[in-house]
Amino acid sequence: MKFLGRESEMASLEREYKRNSGFVVVYGRRRVGKTTLIKEFIKGKNALYFLANEEGNRQNLNKFTEKLAEYTKQPYIAGSRFENWLSAFRAFAAYDPKNKKILVIDEFQYLVNGNPAYPSIFQEAWDEILKDSNVMVILCGSLISMMTSQVLSHSSPLYGRRTAQIRLQPLHFSDLYTAFPDKTFSELVELYAVTGGVPKYIEFFDNNDTIWENISNVILDKSGFLYEEPIFLLEKEVREPVNYFSIMKAISLGNHKLSKIAGVLEQKTTSITPYLATLTELFLVEKRTPVTEQFPDKSRKGLYYISDQFIDFWFKFVYPYRGELELDNRDYVMKKIRSVFIENHVSFVFEIVSREILSLLCNNGSIEHIPSKIGSYWNGNIEIDVVSIDNEHNSIFVGECKYYDRPVPADVYFDLQKKCEGIPEFQGKKMFYGLFSVSGYESRLVEIAQNNTDLYLINNGEIL
Repeated sequence: MKFLGRESEMASLEREYKRNSGFVVVYGRRRVGKTTLIKEFIKGKNALYFLANEEGNRQNLNKFTEKLAEYTKQPYIAGSRFENWLSAFRAFAAYDPKNKKILVIDEFQYLVNGNPAYPSIFQEAWDEILKDSNVMVILCGSLISMMTSQVLSHSSPLYGRRTAQIRLQPLHFSDLYTAFPDKTFSELVELYAVTGGVPKYIEFFDNNDTIWENISNVILDKSGFLYEEPIFLLEKEVREPVNYFSIMKAISLGNHKLSKIAGVLEQKTTSITPYLATLTELFLVEKRTPVTEQFPDKSRKGLYYISDQFIDFWFKFVYPYRGELELDNRDYVMKKIRSVFIENHVSFVFEIVSREILSLLCNNGSIEHIPSKIGSYWNGNIEIDVVSIDNEHNSIFVGECKYYDRPVPADVYFDLQKKCEGIPEFQGKKMFYGLFSVSGYESRLVEIAQNNTDLYLINNGEIL
């Protein structure tokens, strides 16, 4: 798959490159495209790229020495046995001193595992050698907990050195348009619902196969690339992964309140709160609050969701059927998935997609609304899929998402209006309404929209 998106991240890296001494930290979960981003950035630039591995400190230093010899085109360096890392970095800084150089250290956490003092060593290397040598440094890592504690936190020796940081996230849904121009909007939504926009996952999906064939071959097959992916992710990041798995399974089953999660696990809320905090820090779980909340951190309306679509899919449809899958009964599991795929998974992901589409339509001027916040709203029995607040113009955009296989009827619009009438936070605001569909709208609703400039009918990502 060709390089997609990442415009803002590339712009940040280019800005840092123009500094006399840039120090950028790039981090994010496995497979999200960190290395691809960095390699795209350093194309045509004077750069040494070093990928650390899970060997010991000396072995990594020897490997770095070999890369340095290759980079400087000085083969004799490969036979050198640098006494320590500082000596190796001095040799790097001394080479071609008049020209800007980039030093990339990928999988930085392995160097820390091999030598717990490595952050202090690199701090000295930066302060005493690299900072004043016309060098841009990029430290990259996949273990979020390690990168946070050893590079980004106040307690890290490297704290205060970085000039920028990039937490790389999965691709946006809109990036898939470029990658797969031959797919329909619904096919892209379903692809996004399963892969979560993670580039490596998308890469393993055969574009010539149906979504069901890809799910069967890549996820449900015991030898499939993604069969055990969440297990690998959690085992690398946390101790006692079984506790985290239990919490994420409970959330995937529709238990989003803290009390309900605790109830399913038959534990006190105080017992699971630390685990939820860790999952949140790892960006695997997120706490959502109604978009109208003034102080979301203190809100009692917070609900917990798995923040990654693929992991959510896996906990819904793979984890509960591991026994059947271990016995190669994929057909049985596939029938289970197909029976509820749209209702229990895709329809919820379509809400996320619709919020992104709303943001794009506002940004390009198709909708006269400047979002300050985009999210959803709930209170008692009222739920609204898409809510955007425009503080500048004192307006609110509200929307409902319908992943139907038939045109959306006018009643959906009338029900949305009725919901909004009883919400105190919406009173006194200029109201805009939107409906998001993949199968069009009934003629009566289209006629209403033609005579109402405050109603937007958005079908397959475009305004009718």
